[in-house]
Amino acid sequence: MAKENIEEKAGKSDNKQVAIHIDKKQVKSPGSTTGAALYTLGGVNPDEYDLFRETHSHGDDEQISNNAIPVELKNGDHLFSIKKKLNPGGAGWL
Repeated sequence: MAKENIEEKAGKSDNKQVAIHIDKKQVKSPGSTTGAALYTLGGVNPDEYDLFRETHSHGDDEQISNNAIPVELKNGDHLFSIKKKLNPGGAGWL
């Protein structure tokens, strides 16, 4: 079987790697991936944290769900995790 056919079957024919940042750490990811793959790549525990992509507009940052829905990435994208349950008035705050 030709190399191109093997890559097409593996889904790697047009999926170039991009450099992104997850919680300030630079990582490489396929440009087309899933939310679940990004949580794994960034070592983000989906039970305790949500993952967001910074937007360059005046709107809210984009939440990335921990699922198989496709996510398109660009070089330089910045993602960050935030605890799901914040308690700013609780013990240990400040």
